Amino acid sequence: MWTKQQIIEQAFDELALAGFTFDLDPDQLESALRKLDSMMAAWGSVGISLGYLLPANPDDSNLDDETGIPDAAVEAVYMSLAVKLAASRGKNLSAETKASAKLGYERLLGAAVRDAARRTPMPNTMPRGAGNKPWRTGSNFFPGPAETLDADTGVPITVS
Repeated sequence: MWTKQQIIEQAFDELALAGFTFDLDPDQLESALRKLDSMMAAWGSVGISLGYLLPANPDDSNLDDETGIPDAAVEAVYMSLAVKLAASRGKNLSAETKASAKLGYERLLGAAVRDAARRTPMPNTMPRGAGNKPWRTGSNFFPGPAETLDADTGVPITVS
């Protein structure tokens, strides 16, 4: 599992500043950490849920914390972070880095959309289609979400 500091170091490596990571003072690392946390919070708000462990309070974030990001998404995260860090460091990015960051973000966003569509049940007012025969399924409409009660709280939950 990658730590937040490893992600940040990879982003600086992409900016061709890897040999100079020892020159980064704690304030610069904290600034990069805040950018990483805010970027992951923004991604979460559009449905890209990677399991990133956001702190409850921005001051509670730690460079040594694990990210919770799956290995398949790490490159998209550090490439996008490199894009965010480049402007503050006065660094120009290569076209390859920009394209890789954009492609990685778009793939994660596409996966989030597909996942949300898969989890969203059809309403019971949605017809199944012209070829569907009610004697096969009992109805011309999708069954809709089933509502059950949570065993612990007794609150209705939707099961798809």
